[in-house]
Amino acid sequence: MAPVKFDDIHKTANEALSDDYQTSGFVFKTKQKTSWDGAVLSSQVDLFPAKESCMTPAKLTWKLPAPLGFSAICIDKLEMDKAGKFKLEASTDKVHPELKLECKSDLADISKITAGLTYTGVKDTQLKFETKATKPQDFVCEVMRTQGLATFGLKLTPATLTSPEVGARITSGPFFASLLAKEAFGAFSAHGLYKVSSELKCAATYNVGGKQNGQGAVGVVYQCNKSTSIKAKVQQDQSFSCSVKSAISPGFTLLGGGKYDSKKGDFTYGLQLSVE
Repeated sequence: MAPVKFDDIHKTANEALSDDYQTSGFVFKTKQKTSWDGAVLSSQVDLFPAKESCMTPAKLTWKLPAPLGFSAICIDKLEMDKAGKFKLEASTDKVHPELKLECKSDLADISKITAGLTYTGVKDTQLKFETKATKPQDFVCEVMRTQGLATFGLKLTPATLTSPEVGARITSGPFFASLLAKEAFGAFSAHGLYKVSSELKCAATYNVGGKQNGQGAVGVVYQCNKSTSIKAKVQQDQSFSCSVKSAISPGFTLLGGGKYDSKKGDFTYGLQLSVE
């Protein structure tokens, strides 16, 4: 199996601390697979927008695995957000074994078109390269490798050729830990997770140096049963967040949460309904 990409080094712990916290706003999501060459349509509607807004903000996303029956190219994302801006992401893995080519565009500015590749032809290694089509010297390159219990790698840009971002993660039984070093080794981000049991997980993160210096969080995830989970976390700014996610019926998932800021004395809450 190929290693994770560089930006996902901390994903295992970060998911426990960041995902599924609907602590403000009301959202309705849908996802529907169609019979049109396996195309998938997703929508997200922000309910009860600000009073000064005369519309209901929505985002529509298409995934076309075989556009117009042409299976050599996959439209991974064709999206229009609530501001009316577009995003296109396309890819193909038919050019060469273990090679995936990608292209991204906002369908508005040619200078923002990016082209990239992912190569996994070397065992336990992943190479990614991305550049702007009209400015190839503006690139991002990353190399990731898995060795035993560890996954490690680096990420390069023209500005960090002599001091790349580096990261590593280790998974051993119920333990997970990761460390990222950025800004010429001037900023470090550590994540950890411990699986106490099949129902309970504990996670933590802390940042040293850089713009996020001193930021951190400690959280828990409890799987009450097959359909319901509870999450809670405390952050360095003395705010407390919690959420409950429940599959109330096949295809219907309800997510609700709240956040209390002890410094400001503010409390916010949110709700999300997903239909699939």
